[in-house]
This record gives sequence, C-alpha cells and structure tokens, in this order.
Amino acid sequence: MKDWRRSSQWVIGLGVLAGMAVMAGRLGRHATAATPRAEDVVEAARTTAPADGAPDERADPSPPGTVSGNGVVEPRDRQTNVSAAVSGRVARVLVQEGQQVSAGDLLVELEGAEERAALAAAMADLAAARAQLQRVLRGSRAEDAQAAVAEAEAARARAEQARGAANRTSELFASGSVTTDESERARLEAQALDRAAAAAEARSHAVLAGSRREDVQLAHAQADAAAARRDQAQAAVDRLLVRSPLAGQVLEVRVRAGEHSAMDAGPLVVIGDVSELRVRMEVDERDVGRVVLGQRVIVRANAYPGVDFLGKVVELGRSMGRKNVRSDDPTERNDTKVREVVVKLDRRDRLIVGQRVTCYVQGK
Repeated sequence: MKDWRRSSQWVIGLGVLAGMAVMAGRLGRHATAATPRAEDVVEAARTTAPADGAPDERADPSPPGTVSGNGVVEPRDRQTNVSAAVSGRVARVLVQEGQQVSAGDLLVELEGAEERAALAAAMADLAAARAQLQRVLRGSRAEDAQAAVAEAEAARARAEQARGAANRTSELFASGSVTTDESERARLEAQALDRAAAAAEARSHAVLAGSRREDVQLAHAQADAAAARRDQAQAAVDRLLVRSPLAGQVLEVRVRAGEHSAMDAGPLVVIGDVSELRVRMEVDERDVGRVVLGQRVIVRANAYPGVDFLGKVVELGRSMGRKNVRSDDPTERNDTKVREVVVKLDRRDRLIVGQRVTCYVQGK
C-alpha cells in the first residue's frame, strides 16, 4: 500500500514539472515576439510634411514672449438661451437663424386656446363690474328721481284725503248716523295711507341722496377683483409668448411648430449680439501673472492658416476654474486650473460664434 502511494506522488510531481516547463516556454516565445523588429523602428521614425502648405501642428506656433491659451469665440455679452415659462405645444416659430431681432420681438408662440378663453371671460366680467360701479356712483336718473317725488306727493294726498274721511265718519258716528264698524274702518284706512305716504317720502329722499357708502365700496371691490382676474388671465396668455430679451442675431432655433416644449428641455432659441465678437480665453495658472488689461492679443484659427486676428484684453476672471475648452491634442493637460480672460477682437469678419481658436497674449 505504501509503495502505491509513493508511486502516485512521483507521477503527480512529474506532471507539475512538465506543466511549468510548458508555461516557461510560452513566456519565452511571447517576450521574443514583443521585441521590435528593425523595419518597424524605421517605419515609426519616418516624418511626413503637411500637404498643401498647411502648418505643421507638431511645431510650437507661439510667438516669442507670448502667453498662449485656447479660447472660444462668443458674442459681445455671451449668448442668451431663451426658454418658455411654461410647457406646451409649439404653435408658431416666427424667426429663423441669422435673423436680426429687437428686444421684445416675438420668437415662439405656444398653443393656448384655454388660456385665451379664460382671458375673454375675465375681460367680460371686468366690463360688467365697471358698469355696475358707474351705476352706483351716478345713482338714479333724473326721470327716476322725478317719479319718486311724484309718488311721494300722491301718497301724501291720499293720506290727507283718508284722514278727512275718517274725521267725518267719526262725527257721524257720534250722532249715530254710521255704525261702529264703518267708523273703525275709516280710521284704519287713514292710518295705512299715512304710513304709505311716509314710506314713499323715504324712498324719494333715498333716490335724491344717491347710493349708500357701503354700496359704493362694494361696487369698487367687485371691480378691483374683476381687474385682478383679468390681469391673472392676461399673464397666463403672456407666458405662451416667448419674446427676445435683447437686440441681437438669432444664432440657433432648436424647436419646430408642432413639437412639445418642456420647461426643463433647454432653450428654444439662442440669441447673441454679434455687432462685436469676443474670445473667452483660458490662461494656465502658471501664467496668470503675465496677463493684464489692455494687452494686445493674436488670435488664430485652424480654419484660416496664416491669418492673424488681433484684439486686446478687456476683462479678467475673478477666480480660477477648470478647463472648459479642449483641443484635440492627446498630450494636453486637462487637470490644471485656468483663469478666463476676455479678448475683444478688432474685427468680426470670418470668425463665427462657438469656433475654437488659439490666443497669444503679447508680453507686457
């Protein structure tokens, strides 16, 4: 039994040693394959000149003594993203890209049949409340006043006639010519006509005096409430109209008629004042001390090789931040802090908003 166990252990050991030998052979072949061949070294070292006289991007294009940095072309006061105050379906788009607009011009209109119907109802309620207020302030018409005075005079005349008849009936009752019921009926009728005359007199004084102070205050309050409801309905309609907050050029239209616009879906229209172009340049933190206001700047764009756009520094950032402008250079450092510097360009031709450029601030 012991001999059999020893034989099994020898077999297992020999198998492990054979496996290790195979792995070592494979590793040796892999290391040999990783060694570059001579023809590969020659191929990797070749250089090719740019075609058609284009600049060699591997060369450092910075003029001597300058501070360089990437930048983006922007309008005079950045671009303005115009959004709607409410969500809704777009009824009309009244502008197109490249169009010049003024402050307050209508850009986009949203559908709002319900809001406009509510506005019409509120305006009708306001008209009715104002008419009622005028009626209370003016009081009764002259014809109504004359009718009230005439009615009071007629009531007094009837009361006097009834009192005379009651006096005569009382005398006849004393002489025994009329019954007790006839005398009492004449007295009660005279009292009723006296009270009717007093009521007619009071109504006449009320008509001539005009409306009560409480009625006037109530009419004023009702008119004010109707005006507030009208303003609320008008505000709801105004929120359906997207207007330009400034004068400038329509840079981008991001919505079409029939589409649904949500408040958090981004801007509907992008506007900018392109009467003057600027470049927002990013200066590395190690160079911030070399850039001051008024320095001249050379701006270059890959789209226009050999062309220099000139400008000057007009604004310096108040704090350091992370890079926002990225180039296509894989060796670019993106983990550094930068300071934004605004450069005003001397001219605004050829360059467009959003174009990436390279800026070179001349030494101070």
